[in-house]
Amino acid sequence: MSDSTGLTVGERVSDFSGRLVDPDGTERSVSLSELLEGKPVLLNFYTADFSPDCIDEWCSFRDFDWFATGDQVQVVGVSKSGAALHRRFIEYLDLGFPLFTDPDLDIAAAFDVRYRAFKIASRAHRSTFLVDCDRRVRYRWLADHWLDPSRDTPPVREIYDAVVEKLEDELDTYEMG
Repeated sequence: MSDSTGLTVGERVSDFSGRLVDPDGTERSVSLSELLEGKPVLLNFYTADFSPDCIDEWCSFRDFDWFATGDQVQVVGVSKSGAALHRRFIEYLDLGFPLFTDPDLDIAAAFDVRYRAFKIASRAHRSTFLVDCDRRVRYRWLADHWLDPSRDTPPVREIYDAVVEKLEDELDTYEMG
């Protein structure tokens, strides 16, 4: 199965830069720090554009109204797929989320979710991380499918509830301080 463990809650994420495809199809190089300038980032690692389980995953995020608003957190995807495929995927699913291209799985490695599926193909462990403006992991979800962790679909409602709780805690801390 997987030999990745993922960053733990409280760990600081190393800054990284990557190619990001925005919902309007533009492509740009951006760092995690730049994304975090406005609000926390909910980073979702998935296998590849157009795989059936990934289509289900992103439809779940798209159809969950809270994530579509983007008021409290920015939802961002990460996969090995390239920019051209990301553009088609965004258009096909009518996604309002930017997607990082991670062909060498460097971003996945920074989050300790890179692994070799069946000891053959390198992949990112399907996972979700809430990263606050100080680049600390505030929440994480890691797939735990018994055979292949790329097959689990993130529990969007559970993620939403956890994110709201973590963000409320953070806001309470700022108001008290």
